[in-house]
Amino acid sequence: MSFSDKVLLWLHIGFAIFAIGPLTAVTSYIPRYIRARDLNVLRFLKRAGRLFGALTLLVFLFGAVLGGSALGQVYLTVSMTLFIVAVLLLVIIDRDLSKAIRVLGNDNPDDDAKAQTARIAALGGVTALIWLVILFLMVFYQPS
Repeated sequence: MSFSDKVLLWLHIGFAIFAIGPLTAVTSYIPRYIRARDLNVLRFLKRAGRLFGALTLLVFLFGAVLGGSALGQVYLTVSMTLFIVAVLLLVIIDRDLSKAIRVLGNDNPDDDAKAQTARIAALGGVTALIWLVILFLMVFYQPS
């Protein structure tokens, strides 16, 4: 492995740890603060989710550059596909969070954003599982 490949691998792993980890934590906290109706925290979580979501794209970029000619390998193709699915789920979570903030911001006490809470919790859990599957593929898969 060349020096530049080692640098790319280091960046790939670093961004995975410092971007995907906090992003997963942010998505897991959202339902709790929707139920608590804490708009200030929800707005902060929305900004944090967008920041870590953007940084997460660098994981994909460095991984794709690092994969280079091996991108045709099944485990890399599956991992990249799952990554794209996870990003799409995060876009849906962001949309639902925006709607929950809007609903909780009005003065109607009947609007409690229960639908958004359930959907965000479910999609956040699925996204976390996708990250674990990708991690498994990256660590334990041995190409033949």
